[in-house]
Amino acid sequence: MPKIVDAEVRRQEVVQAVFRIIASDGLERASLREVADEAGLAVGSVRHYFASSDELLAFSFASVIDRISARLESAFLAVESESPGSAGQHAAVLNLLGQFLPLDEELAMDACVWMAFRHAARIKPALAAEAERSHRAVAAIVGRLIMLLSPGEAAARQSLVTEAERLLATMDGLCMHALLQPEWMTAEMCSDVLTAHLAAFAPAPATQ
Repeated sequence: MPKIVDAEVRRQEVVQAVFRIIASDGLERASLREVADEAGLAVGSVRHYFASSDELLAFSFASVIDRISARLESAFLAVESESPGSAGQHAAVLNLLGQFLPLDEELAMDACVWMAFRHAARIKPALAAEAERSHRAVAAIVGRLIMLLSPGEAAARQSLVTEAERLLATMDGLCMHALLQPEWMTAEMCSDVLTAHLAAFAPAPATQ
């Protein structure tokens, strides 16, 4: 009997090969042939699921966006479940923002791949739609977080937008710094920077 291959499982195996290549050698090496070799497949087998390199890269970009978005949504629910201004909420906020950063092996892989695709989308039209979706998904989470943390009556809309953009810029910078200088920008340092940034907007609760 011929082996029955689950198409979605095989696509994800190919996507994981794309991720490994990007993390080790950069997005430029992620051709169909290189990806097939990394996945242990014939090029024809990869072409069965992806007609071109552009289609494969766009699907892979969508996959990493979906993974990150799912983690952010789960982490946001944890923030919502905590009492406003509590130590538990503060820890949940730091955990949510940590989902953007390369703080462990899985997060580092996703952060590296995500950043590579975002940069490549500037000159690769096939990635533009997913780049826009990525920005909107992340901006939506950050915007909801800023609104949730706004003390008292809701601040002026422009103020909220400014705070959201400031936090987005901080996260992008931290992510890049942590990828390029992991020995210096450790998980502890990232947490310290985030705490300092949030203090101006939503001060951490005093320790007992």
